[in-house]
Amino acid sequence: MYRLSRLKYVFPLGLFVCLFLDGSLSHVWAPLFFRYPYSMASELVILWLVLSYFFEDGIEIPLIPFAIAAGVVADVYISGILGLYMVLFPCIVALTRMLAHYFTPSFLTNIMIFFVDLVVFATVNYWAYSLIGVTSVGFGDYLAFSLAPTLALNLVYFVVLYWPIRSLYSWATTEKTM
Repeated sequence: MYRLSRLKYVFPLGLFVCLFLDGSLSHVWAPLFFRYPYSMASELVILWLVLSYFFEDGIEIPLIPFAIAAGVVADVYISGILGLYMVLFPCIVALTRMLAHYFTPSFLTNIMIFFVDLVVFATVNYWAYSLIGVTSVGFGDYLAFSLAPTLALNLVYFVVLYWPIRSLYSWATTEKTM
């Protein structure tokens, strides 16, 4: 069914735009996003993947392969460590699927699941970077100065973009009438 819907164009285009915007917003707003001692990371790709799961409306988007592809691009372009995002993005999609089975879909449950996804993603990312010696920030400082601002920024993204993305998916999943 995915092949026959508008989602075959909307989803990959939105994913590419989110990949582009994550890097661009971090560059353009660097003085705001990375003001000592705080740092916040824009995670629009995770937002797109999570909301895509919630809004696919019976049309099964191949989220895992797209998440792997987005992870490879993010690894090459953003992090420089091949394999981190390539593994984390599909894991976040799987976590979203697992958590969504336990809750009735609504705005509040969706934002709660997105919150959990962000915490898991950012924390595993932190642990991986501290394991290989890229960062030496203590866990308490990470929670206060990196995770909290990242959560705040991305929850604002969620609240602002939830209904426009929902409308886009509603349009993309309706059948074409000619």
